[in-house]
Amino acid sequence: MAAGCPTGACLSSALVWFRRDLRRHDHAALAAAMAGHERVHCAFVFDTAILDALGSRADRRVTFIWECVAELRKVLEAEGGGLRVLVGDARSAIPALARELGVDAVYANRDYEPEAVERDRAVAESLRESGILWRDCKDQVIFELDEVRTKTGEMFSVFTPYRKAWMARLAEAHVAARSGGASPGCIVRAAGEMPALDAIGFQRQPLTVEAGMSGGARAWKTFQERITSYLAQRDFPARQGTSRLSVHLRFGTVSIRELVRFASNQAGEGAAAWLSELVWREFFFAVLAARPDVVDHCFRREFDRLAWDDDPAHWSAWCAGRTGYPLVDAAMRELAAQGTMHNRLRMVTASFLTKDLGIDWRRGERHFASLLLDYDLAANNGGWQWSASTGCDAQPWFRIFNPVTQSKRFDPAGEYIRQWLPELARVPDSMVHAPWEMTPIEQQAAGCVIGRDYPAPVVDHATARKRTLARFAAVKGGEKQ
Repeated sequence: MAAGCPTGACLSSALVWFRRDLRRHDHAALAAAMAGHERVHCAFVFDTAILDALGSRADRRVTFIWECVAELRKVLEAEGGGLRVLVGDARSAIPALARELGVDAVYANRDYEPEAVERDRAVAESLRESGILWRDCKDQVIFELDEVRTKTGEMFSVFTPYRKAWMARLAEAHVAARSGGASPGCIVRAAGEMPALDAIGFQRQPLTVEAGMSGGARAWKTFQERITSYLAQRDFPARQGTSRLSVHLRFGTVSIRELVRFASNQAGEGAAAWLSELVWREFFFAVLAARPDVVDHCFRREFDRLAWDDDPAHWSAWCAGRTGYPLVDAAMRELAAQGTMHNRLRMVTASFLTKDLGIDWRRGERHFASLLLDYDLAANNGGWQWSASTGCDAQPWFRIFNPVTQSKRFDPAGEYIRQWLPELARVPDSMVHAPWEMTPIEQQAAGCVIGRDYPAPVVDHATARKRTLARFAAVKGGEKQ
């Protein structure tokens, strides 16, 4: 009997389907399969149902995933095992592979997005028809929806009481590493080569984030060394203040259990603030699981009656980083160039689109979905609805970010702005947040003539604020604008 399998407790073989959990260590599905079976096959599918829906063949996320999968495959091979890498529709590819291998069960870590839930339901049914067991495991969250409820059994719709209930429930067992044993002897070598990126139909893209388990481990080690300053530094985009682990959480190259275990055992407000952000992530997962309709609708359904504006010029200016508001524009240019954006700036740009330009949050959410390297439906949807004041425990609709005030507060010297807006390089610090306030002579001296070198503001914030207040007031008053 292979090492890692308790005597007499094993079925003959299993297949572990890797998805958004691209690591070897602390992997719930892999650990469960290794503990219960003599032979464990591993597979990953480049799912054409997902890939074909992407708008570009130059999507940097596919490059990131490919590199993560390639590293995982090498790690498993170094242990004497392997990873079968397929290209096709996972709904049919996984059942077909399970039948080909003759396994008794297929293991996977649960995914909570509506389309993924439906995909897994179809795979489980196909396997059942072939007499193969489907076993899904909790891995990407500490607590699922049904594990953190109000005293009356309802979902939490406000974050603070959710966090209190979440923290009260947390115990060592919830964050203990999942391991299938010290020996990797159960894992079977895999046949076939890993397809190249171009064979999948995608072009390799440059990445500014190191991929794979090794990249996640290095980012995590670096953040542990500065977690104490997280609360003080996290809102300043020009500083190394955030964890920069979001993409690794998204694709599972780090373990949420390891992160929570570390943060919950640290003293100080920095670790406590970061742990709270991890709980926000789970809160949004719970909201999506309970209310999958939020993908296309406002969580607060009365706000589906909001009459949004539809100005193509404003939309284009926002997407291109040409609104005339430097902090907004710098963030949007970084997003387009690298697929990354600081969390504070996600709030600022989302507020600007919905509250200054009056454009539907769904358009912005989908734009971010097409570009963000760390795009996660639950977090992205939750964040956008928070900023648009349409969501669960959202920013009150009468509180509207002032983009100039945000700029002065969180990028006081304009360091981040100048990194992405070189046309403002010579604009004085005192004017870089609102360069249109420079006199013509000052503009000439700074080499930045408004309207020529950098656009004038597409809207006046004070006027836009009044329009937003009226838009929401009309709905709150029971009328549609």
